[in-house]
Amino acid sequence: MKLKKLFLVAASFMSCLALQALAQDAPAEKWNLHYQATSIGDYHGAFPSLYSGPYSLQPRPEHDVSLTTTLFLGVRLARNTQFYVDPEVAGGRGFSGVNGLANATNGELPRVASATPKPYFARGYITQDFALGDEREDVSSDENQLAGSRPVKRYSVTIGRFTVTDFFDNNKYTHDPRTQFMGWGVMYNGAWDYPADTRGYTWGWVHELHMRQWSLRYGSAAEPKVANGSRFDRRLFRDRGDMVEGERRYAIHDHPGSVRLLGFLLHSDSGNYADALQLSQKTGARPDVTATRRIGTLKYGAGVSAEQELAKDVGVFLRLGWNDGKTESFAFTAIDRLVSSGVSVTGSRWKRPEDVAATELTVSGISGVHASYLAHGGYDFLIGDGALRYGKEAAWESYYNARVLPGFFVSFDLQHYSNPAYNQDRGPVWISSLRLHLELGKK
Repeated sequence: MKLKKLFLVAASFMSCLALQALAQDAPAEKWNLHYQATSIGDYHGAFPSLYSGPYSLQPRPEHDVSLTTTLFLGVRLARNTQFYVDPEVAGGRGFSGVNGLANATNGELPRVASATPKPYFARGYITQDFALGDEREDVSSDENQLAGSRPVKRYSVTIGRFTVTDFFDNNKYTHDPRTQFMGWGVMYNGAWDYPADTRGYTWGWVHELHMRQWSLRYGSAAEPKVANGSRFDRRLFRDRGDMVEGERRYAIHDHPGSVRLLGFLLHSDSGNYADALQLSQKTGARPDVTATRRIGTLKYGAGVSAEQELAKDVGVFLRLGWNDGKTESFAFTAIDRLVSSGVSVTGSRWKRPEDVAATELTVSGISGVHASYLAHGGYDFLIGDGALRYGKEAAWESYYNARVLPGFFVSFDLQHYSNPAYNQDRGPVWISSLRLHLELGKK
């Protein structure tokens, strides 16, 4: 509660800074309300497996269903001050308790203890723009976005509860598992072990300097107390996630593109794989990275996100990710190295402009010491077969998202995994999914 109160006090202070009158630029929404509901059904059949462990994807057939419903409420407090709050209900559990794949299949499924749908507040934050000039740009009404205008050149501060992926590692063609690719390692940069609780949210602040063709962002957010935990570490001066990102926007023959370079320093009460192996040699027990946890342990890394429109209805994207690979996988997933690339095509050419067909390939890897830890029987919080014959995990995903009715979409998704959880002794496995998505908006 102390952590929440700290951010609420800071948010109140920011709102007091908003001395400008309500926007007189027309049209400007004073408030909006949007709604989404998404249900995803997943299935995989039996697949080859020489052995299984407690954190393995089960080789028997499995089918699971997820459900999320979200209200997105936005309120304009002043011309350049906006407040957003998103109550959400989520339920369902993934294959094998969302274990056994580094690039997990369904981005709508966190590793929660119960499949029963539960309500919670996903977001609650305030954003203050400080104009650096008189020129303004139009903004349309959307989820967590009020219609109206914002300064083209601005310094913005956001504080409260959110997911850091709202602001960092964006990509036009792969950023939303409710409408785009669903794999964890392709919806966001899988090598970025970003600070979040079990459901993917955190408390923090984000600063952004936004200019016409480039932006610079910095964010700092709370880490969970334990790996994949639901409670946050309050020792923010020692344990927190710091992120910085530079973005460059451009156009090639009138086709827009952008490149984003992300760097991160993650301080948490986490363990070290080499220390776990050394401790195992002394005790003769299975290596356990949780036994080596220390306050302020540092994980660092970098990522690249690029997108380029090739034609009006065709775009390509690329993501690269890397982290030091020494430190316990803590808040997102067990990926130390990442290459992901794909193509997205809208249905304009076959007279269905709201439809999207897309395909991608994501290749994930881990460091040598991380692989040795798993090979000696160690477990991460979501992978661990009890042994390992290392190979890169490769996931190919394709989907077709069709608009059936205004605001209602149906997607067919197919994924193929080689070496699940980096293990050549298991797989390959095919996974098919059906996704239903409803979105409604009201001014």
